[in-house]
Amino acid sequence: MDLFLTLLILLFVAVFIAGLNYMARKHVSFSKRVFSALGVGIVFGLILQFLASPDDSFLQNAMNWVNIVGRGYVNLLQMIVMPLVFISILAAFTRLTFTKNLGKISGLIIAVLIGTTAVASVLGISASIGFDLDAESILQGEAEESRGASLVERTEGLSAPTLPDQILELFPANPFLDLTGDRATSVIGVVIFAAFLGVAYLGVSRKQPEQGELFKKIVDAVYAIIMRVVTLILRLTPYGVLALMIRTVATSDLGAIYTLGKFVIASYVALGVMFVIHLVILSIIGLNPLTYVKKAFPVLAFAFTSRTSAGALPLNVQTQKNLGVPDGIANFAGSFGLSIGQNGCAGIYPAMLAIMIAPSMDINPLDPVFLLTVIAVVAISSFGVAGVGGGATFAAILVLSALDLPIALAGVLISVEPLIDMGRTALNVSGSMVSGLFTSKVTKSINNDEYNDDSKRLDTSEFTI
Repeated sequence: MDLFLTLLILLFVAVFIAGLNYMARKHVSFSKRVFSALGVGIVFGLILQFLASPDDSFLQNAMNWVNIVGRGYVNLLQMIVMPLVFISILAAFTRLTFTKNLGKISGLIIAVLIGTTAVASVLGISASIGFDLDAESILQGEAEESRGASLVERTEGLSAPTLPDQILELFPANPFLDLTGDRATSVIGVVIFAAFLGVAYLGVSRKQPEQGELFKKIVDAVYAIIMRVVTLILRLTPYGVLALMIRTVATSDLGAIYTLGKFVIASYVALGVMFVIHLVILSIIGLNPLTYVKKAFPVLAFAFTSRTSAGALPLNVQTQKNLGVPDGIANFAGSFGLSIGQNGCAGIYPAMLAIMIAPSMDINPLDPVFLLTVIAVVAISSFGVAGVGGGATFAAILVLSALDLPIALAGVLISVEPLIDMGRTALNVSGSMVSGLFTSKVTKSINNDEYNDDSKRLDTSEFTI
């Protein structure tokens, strides 16, 4: 009987996948296919929740097979992250047309990313206080306790005893090791290594133009190949999202999610307010926020459903260019945004946890000194957050360990991580695009005609399979 039920579930999944493939062949837009996959996955997952227990063997067996599609998609995204970050940074240097402003451009992008992350941490603090969130009042189940114990073990490798040591960890002693993603801070290590190569290229191109031109052609060729690989992987997004949602919803503890519902609501209130602040920033610098929303929607929708900032990088860069941002700045902003100042994962989330956990250590969460410390630590710790899965957890570990708060209590949120991570990822991507737009406007290099041109939209037709 178990085998029959397992095969029945897999048959339904196969039908859903066939339906998504049919939609692709009928040239239904990429965004509609992704959201259709999201909706079908949630509904089917809920049906399985009510018809079976997450512990039933036939459901677990079926989800193991479904996980090949979902986890396989995530693994492919992780496979391309380091090559994508590396070549995107290099391409940003080779495509720069104004090298004199390089320091100013990089500084502005990083300043906006870190500045908005500091603002996001304030919103995270406000959400925790406003919704009266307290980690100790949340019921911890076996899964949550297990996750908490795992987080405690991870702190030994991810946190440094002093701030100077944490900063030192960002530097790549072995860039080839970082390209494998071996260290927790490998992403920022790859960014630094690529930046050094980029600066070296600028020097060579001035003194030895022939060698510089050859290097540029090599980088452009590799960039084209990597982007093609990314396109092939992105074509699988609807199927990956479908499988991930089915497994997540079908195997989740709905009781725990209900218990943590207030945290989910508080998180999305903070995320929503921070997105409005992004629009306000654009308004202040003279850009129409509604135009931004219309053009940015496809990439934000992808980030929301796929939960990966790194996977969204090509769409991120292309969207910025459609908004009039120069090629070099778009690549810098998109690439830096993968590892520096992620507003959702590195800003709002760890700040909320810090405020929730503080009372358990007899710390007054309203103490001005403590609040300022949280904001400062969040901003500094926002360097090196990974762009695919687990970035928020890494940021939380760094912040909580720096504040000497217990890491294990973060495990109570295991049941709602996927729900919140969707909104966090979309906000991360929006923050990186806003940094590119802000920098382009300040340096007077933005093309306002392209920004306001409605025909300059992201083309997702190549994501049809």
